[in-house]
Amino acid sequence: MAAGPRGLDALNLEALIDRYGEAWSEPDAARRAALLASVWAPEATYSDPTVAPLDMAGLLAHIARVQAGRPGAIVRRSTVIDAHHEVLRFGFEVIGADGAVLRHGVDFVVLDAARTRIRQVTGFFGALDTATGDAIGAAAPE
Repeated sequence: MAAGPRGLDALNLEALIDRYGEAWSEPDAARRAALLASVWAPEATYSDPTVAPLDMAGLLAHIARVQAGRPGAIVRRSTVIDAHHEVLRFGFEVIGADGAVLRHGVDFVVLDAARTRIRQVTGFFGALDTATGDAIGAAAPE
């Protein structure tokens, strides 16, 4: 298992990623934009299985659409952050207003060189399936 960040770096990365999750959870559009702007690099993009890469304005619109479909839901980090160089991965959960887990997944994040802003987020939903010979990239039987 890869070692995660340590010490002050770990606290800074946790604060950065948790603030990004707060942006997904914030119902007020102006506060949501301010939260995202505090962690988002100008050239940053976001993508997941439902959307092609989005810039900040596109992501804010996407978050608003997602929130409209699940009022009161929050997004929270559900794992430690695994990091090397400027690349992070962590699990997340979407928790409905009733406390039920609506979705879980993994985000892969690329940071700027200073490790203070997000340059790219690529999200995946659900758990990985176990390899079966017909998986993408699986070797053909010999």
